[in-house]
Amino acid sequence: MTTTRLTPPIEFSADISQITDRFQTTTKPLSESFLADLNKICPSSSDLADRVEHSRDWWPLAMHWSLNAQTARRADVICRPTTTKHISDIVALCSTNSVPVTVSGGRSGVCGAAVPLFGGVVIDMTSLAGVISVDEISGLVEVLPGTFGPDLEDVLRENYRLSVGHFPQSFDISTVGGWIGSRGAGQFSTRYGKIDDMVAGLEVVLADGSVILTGTEPAGAAGPNLSSLFIGSEGSFGIISKVWLRAHPIAPAERRAAYMFGSFADAVEAMRISIRSGATPAVLRLYDERESKRAHGGDGTQCALLVLDEGETILIDAMMKVVDNACIANNAQSADVALVEHWMNHRNDTSGLQALSKKGFVIDTMEVAVCWSKVNQVAETVKKSIMTVTGARSASCHISHSYIDGACIYFTFVAEPASNTLEAIEIAYDAIWNAAQNSALDAGANLSHHHGVGINRAKFIKRALGPAHDVLAAIKDALDPKDILNPGKLGFASSRGEVKTKK
Repeated sequence: MTTTRLTPPIEFSADISQITDRFQTTTKPLSESFLADLNKICPSSSDLADRVEHSRDWWPLAMHWSLNAQTARRADVICRPTTTKHISDIVALCSTNSVPVTVSGGRSGVCGAAVPLFGGVVIDMTSLAGVISVDEISGLVEVLPGTFGPDLEDVLRENYRLSVGHFPQSFDISTVGGWIGSRGAGQFSTRYGKIDDMVAGLEVVLADGSVILTGTEPAGAAGPNLSSLFIGSEGSFGIISKVWLRAHPIAPAERRAAYMFGSFADAVEAMRISIRSGATPAVLRLYDERESKRAHGGDGTQCALLVLDEGETILIDAMMKVVDNACIANNAQSADVALVEHWMNHRNDTSGLQALSKKGFVIDTMEVAVCWSKVNQVAETVKKSIMTVTGARSASCHISHSYIDGACIYFTFVAEPASNTLEAIEIAYDAIWNAAQNSALDAGANLSHHHGVGINRAKFIKRALGPAHDVLAAIKDALDPKDILNPGKLGFASSRGEVKTKK
């Protein structure tokens, strides 16, 4: 599989000693005795550079903070456990002392989920890494949560001829635990599913330090699926310390195709018919007119559909035929299959985002999922709502993941703030996000497909879930009564007080 290396986060505009916090929260300094007890459990660091770097992720708005010598909110200490017992002991100690705990992996999230809003302890999970065991007969992989994507796939492919099939854009810099915590989706999800579908079981450390297993048996029915409780919880309900994933045999064959459509609606219908007919190619990726021109050339009047499938030859040939028939029936023209290769070689490159951010532009993406009957409406409504915002320069979308009942629409927007001040940048950013997210919810989309909630989407989650959010809050209170696990996330009000923004 071809991968590209992501660029590092935007550098700070000042020396590390001059970095300040964007978010202001009331916290108590950690005592020397507490820090000494932490060091007895596992290696810990209070180094300033370490604390600053572990207090940010890939949230595009936070890139502007970096350019203004700010980070989101510094942690007080970084712990690097190498065993489940280390995590258990850390959490138990934090529970006794009412110290907040935030889990950190590759910090590739784009919504601020890994930011320690109330300081305290950040647990860096990347030292808890590696494949523990593989059940080759059943295709079950026991892996530690700090394992990065390439390391997992390399071991499985080279030693067992297996693959999990999870390839997010952040593949090179994201970890297994992060995939699960944010409820992520890889670029081959139409074939292999989201991370939800890949998780067979979990080991989880709860807020009091106790450890539970959610079970690894296939198709269990002993009450609700407890794994689902922690998938997408962003470390707010418990800390994942071990994972069992379902793996697939390495595909022996691959097929690719590309098509051009004169209308977005025709292409959507071709995708819908393909999926509803049982064709689930690994990649079924549609770009609107603007993104097609930007990524694949042309005159901006056509929409590009990229198709890639892998597996047994007899199966993927049938899949590709179903897709081809659906495309032809909906007025498609065959395009150069090299478009797929171009996408494969550039799909993880985020350098453009950083370049525009450095020039003062506001740029971000927003992904939602919606049933097939509403895809066209949501796509047009959201793009129009973005362009009504003062300073908006571009709004486009592509469909990145497809399922039997609907698809993920991935929006990209660019805006030029009234000035290059941080205040103007945040005003423009918030205005576009408010317009885009509210119009998507109004049109029947969900809140998030795979980027999670974090800080960025917290203000929308109660509207998205309605009374169901009260149920989540009750679960949070029951599992974490002292509010030590990633407080202030998922739209939960924190007993630790208000989060204010530095002026």
